[in-house]
Amino acid sequence: MNAPAPYEPRVPSDSMPPGRAALSVTWAALPFLTLGYATPFTFAAAALWRRSAHLLVSSAVYIGVFALMLYLLPDIGKEDGTQQAVGVLLFVLAVVGCGHAFLIRRRVFDPHGLSGIDNEAVVERVRRQRLLREKARELAAADPGLAKELRIGRPDLPRQYKDGGLVDVNHAPAEALELLPGITPELAEKIERVRAETGGFMSAEEMSVVAGLPPQLTGDLADYAVFIR
Repeated sequence: MNAPAPYEPRVPSDSMPPGRAALSVTWAALPFLTLGYATPFTFAAAALWRRSAHLLVSSAVYIGVFALMLYLLPDIGKEDGTQQAVGVLLFVLAVVGCGHAFLIRRRVFDPHGLSGIDNEAVVERVRRQRLLREKARELAAADPGLAKELRIGRPDLPRQYKDGGLVDVNHAPAEALELLPGITPELAEKIERVRAETGGFMSAEEMSVVAGLPPQLTGDLADYAVFIR
């Protein structure tokens, strides 16, 4: 089964999923897009969401700058320097606020660096592999000849049938046996030697006893081993 294509960032140096990355960029751009009028509300909303001291202080500062600008607006043209002061305050809200938002957007939208991790997809892949093993094992029990033709449990051979990672203990070489959980090269050689002497095994329990494998491996071996006669 082919592995899914890795996620390619939509934003440079961004590992967030596309939707969250786009939302974070939109949030960070609001101060500039609104000419600074949305800056205090942008940071206040983030502060309420994340309960961060940095965001609380930042929103308080931008609210203060915004309030001062509103206070000075009616006096534009009446007093010298008022227009320049309002321009500086707008620059702080729009440009400085936008740059500030872009610097911290990952801390706001992905504070723990976990949003790029899709655990559900991993769980689904494991479940699918398990189902493939069950189906392949059922087929091998019902029709061993077909199972051999499909090369179920033979990762050492080219094949098209997907068996979920099974290994045919009765036919696979030592290198393939090493793919089984807990099987070292020494144990793989031992299994191969005992197999030649006994003619093969019927189950993971029998293999563990006859080949003298560590008992704690039996459960995992039963999940990944198939015994085609």
